[in-house]
Amino acid sequence: MIDISERAQQHFLRLLSQQGIDGLSIRLRVTQPGTPAANCELEFCEPTDLAGGEWTIECAGFLFHIDGDSASWLDNATIDFEPNATGGQLNIRAPKIKGDVPGAEAGLIARVRYVLEAEINPKLASHGGKVSLLEIDADGAVLLQFGGGCHGCGMVDVTLKQGVEKTLRERVPEITAVRDATDHAGGEKPYYSKAEGKSAIA
Repeated sequence: MIDISERAQQHFLRLLSQQGIDGLSIRLRVTQPGTPAANCELEFCEPTDLAGGEWTIECAGFLFHIDGDSASWLDNATIDFEPNATGGQLNIRAPKIKGDVPGAEAGLIARVRYVLEAEINPKLASHGGKVSLLEIDADGAVLLQFGGGCHGCGMVDVTLKQGVEKTLRERVPEITAVRDATDHAGGEKPYYSKAEGKSAIA
């Protein structure tokens, strides 16, 4: 199901020994599986933390548990540790956790939502922002709602035209237009105020 390299096992063993807790192990779970936002989370785990439905792998000197609900998403997953000058990098590759990318035969709504969640929202998140799909009309025009740091942001027009619309139309060619339906006057925590947005463009 999952391949944990010898280097990764040695790395986990070092981390566990530093904690000084008897019976401590490692647990892996997938958050938001089957979605573009899916991610792997590792945590220390004491015997009393186990729910009983975990899959357990006996490693060199410790136990590695996989959350029962996450197991099916981790088929052909690998964990490796690459040492470097500053310590090292743990790499988890789990090709199935995000589910299948919607193909050309999928509906327009499914493909637009996937691009928003997989590509656009992770970028907007660095500014505390997000965007969601409200509707797609019969002519292929996409209506979006901005939130978080994008709500009321003075640069939202630039974000819409140069970022969101450009990406959506590249990935989903059937789209004819991308429009913003957000009432930006009510934004409480814009990343840029209106004044900052104007000076940035000027």
